[in-house]
Amino acid sequence: MGALGNGGFWWNFPAGEGRGDRCKRRRKCKSSSSDSINLREERGWPHFDFPVKQAAIAASLALTGDTIAQLRDRIFGRGRSQLDGDAKEASFWSNHDWLRSLRMASYGFLLYGPGSYAWYQLLDQCMPKQTFITLSTKVILNQIVLGPCVIAVIFAWNNLWLGKLSELPAKYQNDALPTLLYGFRFWIPVTILNFGIVPLPARVAFMSTGSIFWNFYLSSTMSR
Repeated sequence: MGALGNGGFWWNFPAGEGRGDRCKRRRKCKSSSSDSINLREERGWPHFDFPVKQAAIAASLALTGDTIAQLRDRIFGRGRSQLDGDAKEASFWSNHDWLRSLRMASYGFLLYGPGSYAWYQLLDQCMPKQTFITLSTKVILNQIVLGPCVIAVIFAWNNLWLGKLSELPAKYQNDALPTLLYGFRFWIPVTILNFGIVPLPARVAFMSTGSIFWNFYLSSTMSR
């Protein structure tokens, strides 16, 4: 028993250390932790908490948009069934591409939600004043920076899930620029409303709601 120390090895404190010394040591550790946090803030190191709420909203709206797009394709598009009555209604969900829906939802949760929220925070920190110049700058930056990034990432995410990364350069060459130019006509008015009226915490949800309608075009482009 002597080998375990005084009363057991896991609570064996150094000789001469009392409760007061242990409290001082704990306070010193807490002080060191707070000092490191303050040092990190003073040096301007980025501190990013994953925006779960914005990510969940983006995922749910991306899932909604994809579901509506698939239903539209089956009703009006090339996937329209020749069945009638109950058989046609049952085929709606039996033919639903759930992997595609999961692909879009995961893109919204892991990439678009957190990424766009961080982007809007950055713009607001760099241009906090609401003037015509800052609004115009934000709209332009949103189109020439965020827009191409979103298209590049969603094309890559889609091809990664499909195991077709080798076809990604051709996908970019054929569809990326037309999709971006077509998106300017839709997203520029939406972006003006987003930066001019919508508060920062709701901007991801607002843009994701707009993406439901945009998804009609985007989903058909990715499925070519």
